[in-house]
Amino acid sequence: MSSRGTAILTPGTGYGIVVGVGLFFAALMIVANFLQRRYTRTSATVAEFSSASHSVKPFMVAAAVTSSWTWAASILTSASQAYANGIVGPYSYAAGAVVQILAFSANAAKIKLNAPNAVTFLEVLRARWGAVAHIVFMVYALITNILVTAMLVTGGSAVVTDLSGAHTAGVCMLIPVGVVAFVLVGGLRATFFADYLHVAFLFSVILAFQFVVFATSDKIGSPARLYDMLVEASARWPVDGNAEGSYLTFRSKSGIIFMIINLAGNSGTVFLDQSYWQRAIASVPSTASKGYFLGGTAWLSVPLGMAACLGLSGIALRTDPLFPTYPEGLSPAQVSAGLPAAAAVQVLMRESGAAVLLVLLFLAVTSTSAAELCAVSNILTHDIFRTYFRPDASDKTLIMVNRACMVGYGLFAGCIGVALYYAGISMGWLYTMMGILLGAAVVPVAVGIMWDRASKWPCVFAAIFGTSAGIIGWLVAAAQLNDGEVSVVSTGQDYPLLIGNLLSICLSAIIAPIGSLIFPERGGAPYDWAETRALHAHPEPTTVESGAPSATQSLTDAGDEISPLDEAAPVKELMSGESEKEGEKSGTVVAKPPRDVAEELDDESDPNHPKKIQRTFTMSMLAAVLASFILLVLIPMPLVGTGYISTKAGFQTYCIITIIWVFYGAFVTVIMPLVEYRKSLGEIFKHMWLDITRQAKY
Repeated sequence: MSSRGTAILTPGTGYGIVVGVGLFFAALMIVANFLQRRYTRTSATVAEFSSASHSVKPFMVAAAVTSSWTWAASILTSASQAYANGIVGPYSYAAGAVVQILAFSANAAKIKLNAPNAVTFLEVLRARWGAVAHIVFMVYALITNILVTAMLVTGGSAVVTDLSGAHTAGVCMLIPVGVVAFVLVGGLRATFFADYLHVAFLFSVILAFQFVVFATSDKIGSPARLYDMLVEASARWPVDGNAEGSYLTFRSKSGIIFMIINLAGNSGTVFLDQSYWQRAIASVPSTASKGYFLGGTAWLSVPLGMAACLGLSGIALRTDPLFPTYPEGLSPAQVSAGLPAAAAVQVLMRESGAAVLLVLLFLAVTSTSAAELCAVSNILTHDIFRTYFRPDASDKTLIMVNRACMVGYGLFAGCIGVALYYAGISMGWLYTMMGILLGAAVVPVAVGIMWDRASKWPCVFAAIFGTSAGIIGWLVAAAQLNDGEVSVVSTGQDYPLLIGNLLSICLSAIIAPIGSLIFPERGGAPYDWAETRALHAHPEPTTVESGAPSATQSLTDAGDEISPLDEAAPVKELMSGESEKEGEKSGTVVAKPPRDVAEELDDESDPNHPKKIQRTFTMSMLAAVLASFILLVLIPMPLVGTGYISTKAGFQTYCIITIIWVFYGAFVTVIMPLVEYRKSLGEIFKHMWLDITRQAKY
């Protein structure tokens, strides 16, 4: 299927989409950056570049969470699971990957409470536990970013090659080009802008695919017809490990194992990925948890909608002469590479559908890669350069280093993709093994930021021991089950992956809290978070360098800044005085330390008061536990236990629920951000009109 003979688009189309999407965003960000600087008070500080001035509102955070959690794997691997295991596949992917986001909503509240001015989550661990713990968990964080980036590049390049015949290695190197270009211009806020455009296109495409499959296609055209085709497929190609070999059951050995692996692996890629922490850091304190909870519930519709639509269609259309590998089905390697969705689209919509899917995948790759670029560059800049080399670095220097790190990591990402391609490593293999490497650090990081009795050495030991045990168990199981063979194939099997993932996350989850209770710090007294709350609270006076933003801009309190997505105001109001210009020219030292958080929040009526954020944390924990119980126990376990095989009415209900959920996701992430920022957008457009008509000067 990956040869030129089966490609439905030309290589030029593939290369054009790869380069064009990134450059389109770069041009868009240049325009947006110009409008931001001309018509708003947003300052050119490192706080703005690295954390969007801590001002992003909840529905925009929800859009960003949905976008950043919509990897190529969310579209491709979910469809592959549906193709391999039937209706349990979309659910096992969606439920197994959403509870981490819901749980992270509690973390979002805690970091706002315990370290309101932090730039990275690693800074919090260093302030609390010192350099050793900081370095250990920084290694985990960087491995997380590398694995996520590798999955994006390998998954995206495989589908581009499959649909267009473009060379995989060339696509791997081209993917980061456009991403680096637009993030260099706009920093973290650029990723929010890209995220919003991505989710708007994403939900439009999912709805279009659903209407084709369930309403207009002459090959399927309705849930009832798809049900009949799946019944026929179950009789012709029964699924090993499924109840009666059916595609219409939740009792699926492989499907349930995948759900467990998904839970472990994606816990690491949420709790250890700076890209999720930086969205929490960038959000308004009082609504950080709300944004993550809304984003998680909205994201649930993406794998459900795509996989129930394209993955199940891939099964039903295997006998169609237009199916790329007709009369055979897809090979295990092609399924692992995430190609069932592409195969279904080729049959259903031919060239137009293939082009739309390709653009959709590249928007997913672009937006998530942008978040990963920002995450890695922030770690390299703030946790290495600023912490260990230049603690007194100016904003201008930090932004310059941040941008240099983005360029370097973009080049590294392309090289990693090429290396994995020639090594024969697929997105599916990376996705299922990542929990073995990352799972052991999840609980230590979480308790380090949320629990006042967590101890440094038990948590560090738990992470290292858990990872070691997971890797050993994984490789030993692969060898034992395959006559001593340890290869990509043997290590990609269900049971070795299950053993490795469970050992990694479970051993650490036992050792970290119990060890903290047995070996407490500070004589058993709870940690008071004084060091973490002091992070960046009182910056030293900063000398304005030649060519740097003005003194007022460089040192404006984050609480006083107004972002382009916040209440906009003309720049002329900001620059009404002359002192800023004089300071900029003379290079004098100007200091305006931000107000202390405790002083700002004395009034409990303030929605950002610590007590209110603590209540938000408590509610988030309860909601996450309840949602996890419903998604992981209450819904699937009775269906698994009884071996229920869906009736036609039951399957139609399943399809209708996925459609309704996609509409909900679109409402939360596409409609509500516009409502949320309607005043800000109106102000910007008003200032633009006044400027164009020369009624005011900006």
